[in-house]
Amino acid sequence: MNVPDSLKYTEDHEWIRLEGNEAYIGITDFAQQELGDIVYVEIETEGQELTQGEVFGTVEAVKTVSDLFMPVAGTVLEINSALESSPELVNEDPYDKGWMIKIQLSDSANVDALLGYDAYQEVIGQ
Repeated sequence: MNVPDSLKYTEDHEWIRLEGNEAYIGITDFAQQELGDIVYVEIETEGQELTQGEVFGTVEAVKTVSDLFMPVAGTVLEINSALESSPELVNEDPYDKGWMIKIQLSDSANVDALLGYDAYQEVIGQ
């Protein structure tokens, strides 16, 4: 199971990668494996300011639909448009090509409350 130690995580299996005051968000390798083959990603929150824990979209797999939750508060700057035609990128490369949204952080201090590598490993039982 791929769990990069450079990212922060949530107990809901989202990851966040900081780049200054902006961040990329997606779902973890564990989450995509649990969901199975992802067939559709729906995100219609571009331009919206969302609070921590708020739903920013959904991901649909062959057998289920799951909500996607904001790890931190922020404004959605960009949606990964490649997922419209290739949602399987989330299965193939969840931490790079399969990113879901890019946000402008409302408060970077929120990131400190997220799970680090060791804590997330405990959540997934590694």
